[in-house]
Amino acid sequence: MEKKDEKDMEQKIEKEKEKEEGTSQEEHKKKKKKDELIEELNKQIRQQDETIKSLHERLLYLQADFENFKKIKNKEKQDLLKFGNEVLIKELLPVVDNLERALDHASKTDDIKGIQEGVGMVLNEFLKVLERAGVSRVEAVGKKFDPNLHEAFYQEERADVEPDTVLSEHQKGYILNGRLIRPSMVTVSKSPETHQ
Repeated sequence: MEKKDEKDMEQKIEKEKEKEEGTSQEEHKKKKKKDELIEELNKQIRQQDETIKSLHERLLYLQADFENFKKIKNKEKQDLLKFGNEVLIKELLPVVDNLERALDHASKTDDIKGIQEGVGMVLNEFLKVLERAGVSRVEAVGKKFDPNLHEAFYQEERADVEPDTVLSEHQKGYILNGRLIRPSMVTVSKSPETHQ
């Protein structure tokens, strides 16, 4: 019986050893899996860090690029404000030259009709330049009074004209590219009052 007990005991010990070895192998496998998982996660973290660093660099580059763009646009805007009328001014300079010639000619002659014709030609030249720049005159005389285009300066009683008709213009009105920049200052007709 002792031998049998001894044998049983040895078998139990061996089973315990096998169990321990199995457990330690399982633990070793679990630890290996855990280490592999940690290494994989660390690898992902490094990749994410690289991606974040790359995106941060791109963001800084884009910010710098945008700041440069704003500076360029601001300079263009300043130049446009400074030199935007250059074309118009270049077109007006010959008109100024012609006015100076007319004044010079007027100081040397008594020919009023010739001076008047010369100044009229210069005025027409000036109006053509304004027209090319998008400026047009407001039509007023003989038209129905329009408070959007005309400013009543005076009212005159007239029986021969419809009431609220523009009779005369004291100052011409102008429109720039469809927008009123100065209304015409006008005299407007009204019905005569009947005295009783």
